[in-house]
Amino acid sequence: MTTVPGLIIAAPSSGSGKTVITLGLLRALRDHGTRISGAKAGPDYIDPAFHSAATGRTAHNLDPWGMRPGTVAALIEHSARDTDLIIAEGVMGLFDGANLPGRPDAGSTADLAAQTGWPVVLVIDAAKQAGSVAALVSGFANHRADVKVAGVILNRVGSESHEQVLREAISMTCPGLPILAAVRRDPALALPERHLGLIQAGEHDTLESFIATAGRTLSQAVDLDALISLARPTHFVRSSSDDGLQIPILGQRIAVARDDAFAFSYASVLNGWRASGSEISFFSPLADEAPAPDADAIYLAGGYPELYAAQLSRASRFRQGLQDAAARKAAILGECGGYMVLGKGLIDAEGKCHEMTGLLPVETSFAARKLHLGYRVVETVSTTVLGSKGKQFRGHEFHYASITSEADGTPLFDTANARGDHLGPVGMTNGNVSGSFIHLIDQVAT
Repeated sequence: MTTVPGLIIAAPSSGSGKTVITLGLLRALRDHGTRISGAKAGPDYIDPAFHSAATGRTAHNLDPWGMRPGTVAALIEHSARDTDLIIAEGVMGLFDGANLPGRPDAGSTADLAAQTGWPVVLVIDAAKQAGSVAALVSGFANHRADVKVAGVILNRVGSESHEQVLREAISMTCPGLPILAAVRRDPALALPERHLGLIQAGEHDTLESFIATAGRTLSQAVDLDALISLARPTHFVRSSSDDGLQIPILGQRIAVARDDAFAFSYASVLNGWRASGSEISFFSPLADEAPAPDADAIYLAGGYPELYAAQLSRASRFRQGLQDAAARKAAILGECGGYMVLGKGLIDAEGKCHEMTGLLPVETSFAARKLHLGYRVVETVSTTVLGSKGKQFRGHEFHYASITSEADGTPLFDTANARGDHLGPVGMTNGNVSGSFIHLIDQVAT
């Protein structure tokens, strides 16, 4: 058990500004002299990269539905090394979860708060409300007895008089609940977005300047010592039998695609492979780099290949290197965007088809967008690069691409949603090459 205290920054809904508030707090605390680590609730590849940019430390996902409790505990333990405080950013609204029957908040940020014992600081977008904020805060503070709302940050406040009304209203319904800050509405505190969320941290030329501005804003608005005093240690305990592997080891020497088109890999997955003795190397398909010639496994993570389809189609060294790896029987796994690139062709937003690697008889399209979103429980249909038939995982699906054609073949997974509704077979496996639209989060405990 770690004695390092933690806090969760949550909100009533998405779009409340909790990511910018979290980034500002992380940087302000770092500048304050606190050894600070960030974390992200739920299945999110983008926000942790922003947290790492703000702190200079690796930020991990903590997913109370997708991960085994031992995995969450191990990642908290890792985050606590040489750290004074862990700040975890919530996902969506505080009580938005996997929507299990009778438990719509299962797997939510609230579940993470209850499991860890970390108090919640609630970020309220106050731009379009005044006295009504009292009912909102009171409802969230009293909704679950096992979730402690320890403070409030008012965001996008319009003026001093607006702030006064908000403070008075909350003090009447929730006396004693600290209002830690009232952050003014400021166009400079906005991050650009695209179809899967924020523009990735690595694509921001002025990210450091943005985070520094957010840090100064929050440093001036928040009593940081008061914020730190609200944090509490977790009561999660790591199991000594936990092997730390979320995805089985694909090989001894694993080449991982990494660039703006292939950015969606969890640091904890790669660290688990390293800890088990695998060597990890990186290559950039966008730079037309081939995987290491001695790699016995290749991991094509998700990302945005649909935005770079023409460039990937022209990347002859990358495509040939992947085909050579398949020919020498290297294990190849593609998730979501990686799955699309393993196919024969990728149709971009304008309807033009670009040739991909052709390792799986699948064609995908980004032209007719359809949202596919939700937690998944999957089981391998046959022996694959992930292990023997019947291997079970929890994962997440989030994409707008669709399959336009696929030949008969062996599916990779049989799939259900979080509620247990059967969704049928997904993905494809062809010898040593496997892929699907599912982002795997963790193995299912046996």
